[in-house]
Amino acid sequence: MELILAIVVIVLLLLVLVGIYNRLVALRQNVNQGVADIDAQLRQRHDLIPNLVNTVKGYAGHEQDTLEQVITARNTAAQGSINSGDEAQLRMALDRLLALGEAYPDLKASANFQELQRELADVEDKLAASRRALNAAVSRYNTGRESFPAVLFASAMGFQQADFHRLDDSEKGVVDKVPNVQFES
Repeated sequence: MELILAIVVIVLLLLVLVGIYNRLVALRQNVNQGVADIDAQLRQRHDLIPNLVNTVKGYAGHEQDTLEQVITARNTAAQGSINSGDEAQLRMALDRLLALGEAYPDLKASANFQELQRELADVEDKLAASRRALNAAVSRYNTGRESFPAVLFASAMGFQQADFHRLDDSEKGVVDKVPNVQFES
């Protein structure tokens, strides 16, 4: 009888461990998906920039310094990690490029320039949403990892604390706002 009771306890313990493991795997995958979503939005932003630069070149070709800064910042950011300061540098260079619309009324009136601005605003909105989703996934994962009884086994099963997406100083206070890339007359 004691042997049967011991076997039942061991089986129940194993079932609990399998349940904890599977739940933590699913939560960790949500975190990985959040990182991938941010990466996809950053890549989309990086892909829009050459089109925007080419549009501006047609109207403000002698602004070569600004155009080169944007391309350099874009290339550097495309090679960096999603938490790098390279994205902040790219954002500043892009803001300078978009500001050229004020100095060149024909550029500001260009349908192509306006469409690229709308696409960029859409990407920035999606990027902010992806960052919020990642932080929510990290919170759920860390809570699941630190909840009882998972806290007893999580580290031993290889589940480490996940980091929240950290914003660069240039992004703080603006990441959840709709980007204003339309120019007023």
